[in-house]
Amino acid sequence: MRANFRMQRLFIDADLKGGIDIEAGKDHFHYLANVLRAEDGTEILLFNGRDGEWKARLTFPTRKRIVMTILEQTRPQPAPSDLYYLFAPLKVGRLDYLVQKAVEMGAGLLQPVMTQHVQGKITSIDRLKANVIEAAEQCGVLSVPDVAPPKRLGDLLETWPRDRRIIYCDEGDHGQNPLPLLNAVKERKLALLVGPEGGFSEDEQKVLRSLDFVTAIPLGPRILRADTAAVAAMAVIQASIGDWR
Repeated sequence: MRANFRMQRLFIDADLKGGIDIEAGKDHFHYLANVLRAEDGTEILLFNGRDGEWKARLTFPTRKRIVMTILEQTRPQPAPSDLYYLFAPLKVGRLDYLVQKAVEMGAGLLQPVMTQHVQGKITSIDRLKANVIEAAEQCGVLSVPDVAPPKRLGDLLETWPRDRRIIYCDEGDHGQNPLPLLNAVKERKLALLVGPEGGFSEDEQKVLRSLDFVTAIPLGPRILRADTAAVAAMAVIQASIGDWR
C-alpha cells in the first residue's frame, strides 16, 4: 500500500493501536504547534517502526498540551529490509545526504566503517538516528533502519557472519558493468560497502579481494563521488538482486 504524502507523518516511540490517546512530548508539541501550526481536529499519520502506520486526530486540552487520538490503521507494518549499508563517514553535509538516501533506498542497517583514508567522523550516533527518522517521515518508510556504532574495517571483517555477502564498490576495477557479477550472487543476505572520498587503500583492497564472502563490483565508466556511488550501488543492487524485483 502506497504512502499518503498529503498528510503529515510523525515518528513516535509509543505503541500504537486504535482508540488510545497519546500526549505529545515536548519536541513533538513544539513541532506540531509551532512548526506545523496544527489546529484542534487536525489529522496526522503516526508510525513507530513496529505497529504500522495510524491516522490520529489532534486535540488541544490546554494551550500547552496536545493529545493525539489514534483512529485507524492506514498501512500494516511491512517486513524489515535486510540490506546492510556499510559506509565510510563523509563530511557533515554530505553525510546527512548519504544517510537520507540510504533510508529511501531501503537500507535495513546503517553501519559506519572507519577506513585508512576516511575523512569524516561520527560525532553523534543520536544525530544519525535523528536523520534516519526524519528521512523515514518524509519518504513514507515504515521500517526504520537501525544505526550501529562505528567499527574499524579490519575489526568488521574479522567478525563478519559468513552467510551475509558484502558487495563493495571497487574503484580499481577496470570493468564497467556490475550486473553479471551481481547476478552470480547466490546469497539472499547482503551488505553494501562504500568507501571514503579518498577510496580504499591498496592494503584494504587486497584484503577485500582475498575474502570469499566479498564481491567487488565496478560502477561504470565515470568517476563518482562517494555519496553518488552509494545511491548508484544501492539502486543497481535493489534492481538486480534486491527487493525491487
